[in-house]
Amino acid sequence: MKERVTVGEMSETGRLILLGAPLGNPADASARLRDVLATADVVAAEDTRRLTRLARDLDVTVPGRIVSYFEGNEERRTPELVEVIVAGYTVALVTDGGMPSVSDPGYRLVRAALDAGAPVTAAPGPSAVTTALALSGLPCDRFCFEGFLPRSPGARRSRLRALAAEERTLVIFESPHRIAAALTDLAAAFGADRPAALARELTKTYEEVLRRPLGELARWAAEGEPRGEITLVVAGAPETTPEPPGEDELRAAVAEREAAGESRRDAITAVATEYDLRRRDVYTIVHR
Repeated sequence: MKERVTVGEMSETGRLILLGAPLGNPADASARLRDVLATADVVAAEDTRRLTRLARDLDVTVPGRIVSYFEGNEERRTPELVEVIVAGYTVALVTDGGMPSVSDPGYRLVRAALDAGAPVTAAPGPSAVTTALALSGLPCDRFCFEGFLPRSPGARRSRLRALAAEERTLVIFESPHRIAAALTDLAAAFGADRPAALARELTKTYEEVLRRPLGELARWAAEGEPRGEITLVVAGAPETTPEPPGEDELRAAVAEREAAGESRRDAITAVATEYDLRRRDVYTIVHR
């Protein structure tokens, strides 16, 4: 018979709480995470053994029911947990590190809880995405998170070709046994000189951040056997300045607007604005 989520006495208000767990160093755990672990009716954990170890490191007793919630069982377990929340109990969700839902189990449960009208909140905590980004030394004002790249080489290269012109800084997760191939493909798609940073084992004893061009990182990964959890940060593509339009193109643009019924004065003004040119210059070209 399959394990089913059950709890004892009902709490006042049912809700789902997402717990931001330490990436490796237990000292990064927030006071709220400790409080939630000590009071939740159910704690759904990506790895129950890791949760038990974390609770021990934090000197926290978890009185609630501990159940597993990982990629292999989240489809089946999600409706059970939502049923518990709707019944008035508090369910806490914790993954192996960082925030649930961010390339970890969680999105399915969050969506199902919201669809059921249940409150969803979070006890924020560490994130490998923002930690690696801040340590990378690359621009952080605008960035995009790509999660894990496709596993198959063909799909991975196709994704990277589509991202090659992205001007925002990219944050990517990758596994140790695929990192060498991923870096080789990144260097081929983005250029070997594109600045990047490889962060591994963040907040742990052997934390390491390598800040090198993609080509050098690819060689480093190929020569060794990188271990641990890896986060890549890659600089965005350099901004490109579009070629200014030629005189014939400007004359044609003005003529097209005139043919559509605009006066020449208005057409010249509109074209100058569209191409970020001085109206006087467009006027001179048109009447030359």
